[in-house]
Amino acid sequence: MSRLPQVAGVFTAMEVAASGLTAERGRMNLIASNLANAHTTRGADGNPYKRVDPVFVGKSVNKSSFDPVLRQISEVHLAGTRTDTSPGQLVYDPSHPDANAQGYVEYPNVNVVTEMVNLMTASRAYEAGVTSIESIKSMARSALKIGQ
Repeated sequence: MSRLPQVAGVFTAMEVAASGLTAERGRMNLIASNLANAHTTRGADGNPYKRVDPVFVGKSVNKSSFDPVLRQISEVHLAGTRTDTSPGQLVYDPSHPDANAQGYVEYPNVNVVTEMVNLMTASRAYEAGVTSIESIKSMARSALKIGQ
């Protein structure tokens, strides 16, 4: 029996887990940007900051496998971002430099509580990815010990 499929399986599992870590790191960066701009009432375009969401895509890593479950395993990638077009919150503050004629200032559509929950979710997903990589490494070490 050849060892090549087993090794390929370990590397494939590692690639899937690593792609998840990279995607979650990108997601956390976007959340950090949203939080940092939660009170930015005027950006480079003169408008309030609009929150951004990640757009993920999956890609099958083993389409040629005989096992239907392995054919469905996907790497995930951060393909880009999507701007949330929902309106921001209007706050009455006629002394603010960005106040409109009625005295209202439009703040970004960033909800800090929602962003913190999203950050916790991304952080937990990242931790799960790290745990899976550690498990893959442990299984590979055990497999190498069997072959000695």
